[in-house]
Amino acid sequence: MLQIRAEQMLAFEQAALRRFEDEMVAHSRDFSPTLCEIIGEDQLRVALRQAMARAAGYGFTCRGPLRLFIEMMFLCGSAFDSDPQYPGLRKILLSPDDEMDRAERIHEGFLDYLERVSGPGAINVRSALKHLLTFARSPMTFSANAFQADMLREMRTAFPQKAKYVGEEGLVALIHEGIAEAHKYGLSSLRAQAMIVVLMFAFGHGCTCDPLYPWISRTLTDARIIDAPSRAQRLERKAVTWLEHVVARNEKAQT
Repeated sequence: MLQIRAEQMLAFEQAALRRFEDEMVAHSRDFSPTLCEIIGEDQLRVALRQAMARAAGYGFTCRGPLRLFIEMMFLCGSAFDSDPQYPGLRKILLSPDDEMDRAERIHEGFLDYLERVSGPGAINVRSALKHLLTFARSPMTFSANAFQADMLREMRTAFPQKAKYVGEEGLVALIHEGIAEAHKYGLSSLRAQAMIVVLMFAFGHGCTCDPLYPWISRTLTDARIIDAPSRAQRLERKAVTWLEHVVARNEKAQT
């Protein structure tokens, strides 16, 4: 009689997981080629493993729902499931329905988001990234008395389709999160807080620790940077460098 020991079963499971991970690496390169090229395969695998573990926490274990969760990660950031910009997604994820039913509802919303926000060929996303690059390069100043209004105006100007989709309540919640996150890293200037808010708006509220954007967390936690103003300046320089690469690759892909 054939007997399979526990360690053999674990090896089979690990091999299957590795094959699925390899499959998702290839799928991710097709789904988000520019970002995958910039971060490289090792960092991509870090992001995929984190996404699969996060998905499993919601009972997503089948191939289709897992792949959808990964696609949502690229579209809305690795922490999309807790992002105030997408409260409807979290409500679906936490519902008691079967994972396939929940995945279908998320997929329907995913298609609606692509149509209303991303636009054909992600044209609106590319435009928003160009605006963000301009923002990172500019010496804009903000008023403490009008900070929220200034940030709402900036987000609506940078990415009007997404700002409309999220709505003012979600945008205000994001602004408050961004301010709190900036303070966590000792960034007290309004300019630095605005930069954090804009990055969250563009890449998701978890961007400060998102494996898809490792340059953000590395800058914020770099022990060699000894004061907050220097950290804020370094973050802006890193943002400019990263965005220049992305915009250049997007423009090259369109020619």
